[in-house]
Amino acid sequence: MTSQLILGFFVVSLTMAAAAGFIVVAIRVLRLSRPWLSLPPHDYKTIIVLTAVSIWLLVANVVGVWMWALAFVWLDLCATLEAAVYFSFATLTTLGYGDVTLPKQWRILSGICAANGLLLFGLSAAFLFELFRRLHTRSFENQDDG
Repeated sequence: MTSQLILGFFVVSLTMAAAAGFIVVAIRVLRLSRPWLSLPPHDYKTIIVLTAVSIWLLVANVVGVWMWALAFVWLDLCATLEAAVYFSFATLTTLGYGDVTLPKQWRILSGICAANGLLLFGLSAAFLFELFRRLHTRSFENQDDG
């Protein structure tokens, strides 16, 4: 059990660091885009930015899926890479069909993987919410009163 916890927290640390790296890149690009974003019209820019950042964060979450999948393959817990990726997706999203499972002696790793998914998606949602709030506030601040 201890080895599962140590390995699980190591993979969680890697996935969260990767997600944080993706967010840092997004922030830098958004800062560079600030002059363009501050000029009207704002509606279509909000759509473009939220869509682009959503896709970027989805890529960050898929990187987390692959990190878990590679760990499962490295530990020889899944028969194929495809099964490991599928299991990682199903577990990180907490979908958990149950058609692919880890061996009984490694099942705690499944729970850690699911908790990691909650953290990753929560971080993504929080970032998108704050981005929308800032875009929305800026668009109203820059409107003329009449």
